[in-house]
Amino acid sequence: MRKIASVAAVFAFVLMVGCGNATNNANNATATSTPENTNNAGTTNNTGTANNQNNTTDAVTSASVVDNEEAFKRAISPEGTWIAATLKDLTFTEDLVVDGEFMNKEEPARKIALYTQDADHNITNSFKLTAPKLTIKSKNARIQGGTFIGDVYVEADGFTLVNATVEGNVYFANDQYKSTFNSSDQGKVTGVTEVKK
Repeated sequence: MRKIASVAAVFAFVLMVGCGNATNNANNATATSTPENTNNAGTTNNTGTANNQNNTTDAVTSASVVDNEEAFKRAISPEGTWIAATLKDLTFTEDLVVDGEFMNKEEPARKIALYTQDADHNITNSFKLTAPKLTIKSKNARIQGGTFIGDVYVEADGFTLVNATVEGNVYFANDQYKSTFNSSDQGKVTGVTEVKK
């Protein structure tokens, strides 16, 4: 029941943000929430919207908080959202594709958030995402806070691992994509990271 209440609270919060203004402070965060907005350093502010000078809500940048495979596939599709945040381990037998262009802070961005966090942005749970293959077609995509089990194929600039592990290989479609890969913030790949055409 507690987990259901937490999920309901997160969805209610996202809905409130989408309908109201985007002003937020630490007192508005739920005790266990999902990462709904990040800056380039990987920190979160739980607004579910991109920060901008007018403090307006942008539905395109809100998070998809999911707890099942079908919802996750929609979240990472071109019709999804810039953040796909999961509430549990997810396992797929088919290949996955992260595709579409989404903006955060006026920059292309895409994030797979494999964790939940408390009001102080401390990770409370980390999750595993398993699939034979994950293809990254969105610019500046990142996997954060958990583990992807399978091989990642990168077909865009700026792929990043933040406090996350790939249990498998990371293949890049060309040298340019490999040169923009970043795993310096506690990212780890257990296999190879190489160009594979």
